[in-house]
Amino acid sequence: MSQHHSEQHPAGNPQNIFLVGLMGAGKTSVGRMLAKRLNKDFYDADAEIERATGVKIPVIFDIEGESGFRAREEKVIERLTAMHDIVLATGGGAILLPATRARLKQHGRVIYLRATPEDLWKRTRRDRNRPLLQTANPLAKLKELHALRDPLYSEVADLVVDTGAQSVGTLTTHIQQLLMNLEQSISRNQV
Repeated sequence: MSQHHSEQHPAGNPQNIFLVGLMGAGKTSVGRMLAKRLNKDFYDADAEIERATGVKIPVIFDIEGESGFRAREEKVIERLTAMHDIVLATGGGAILLPATRARLKQHGRVIYLRATPEDLWKRTRRDRNRPLLQTANPLAKLKELHALRDPLYSEVADLVVDTGAQSVGTLTTHIQQLLMNLEQSISRNQV
């Protein structure tokens, strides 16, 4: 089995797509629909961590802290990025580790789903499964996370897409168009 076929991306290439962005940006919903439309397998990094440990993410945070969770996340993403023809929704903090950012850039197209902290707060405020938001002021926390992580998401992304108030379907169609344009411009530049 050759490990080197990811160097070249011929026309119909079975390419990976990785979605990054803060919690509530829509990575899982968009990822699932994108995978279905492009006939790729869909993976959600957080769901894979829960499957491997048998417990919910807040429990991992309680027992192992954020650093313990990040170590698990890095291993899961290392395994998933080595696959082919997948769409992967990463956890919001996955890009904090330089090794993970490098891995995402190297093994697929990275799409940053960008949203304002206010929009993210509206989407996540009833969700108890987000340990970083179990705080007195979740909106302030989202603003802080956005300030810290936005430059990292932007640095790793091939495409930055503002989610706004678009439906998942509209957003996915928009992303498909952007991906097509990106592939065309890359193949033109390789001639």
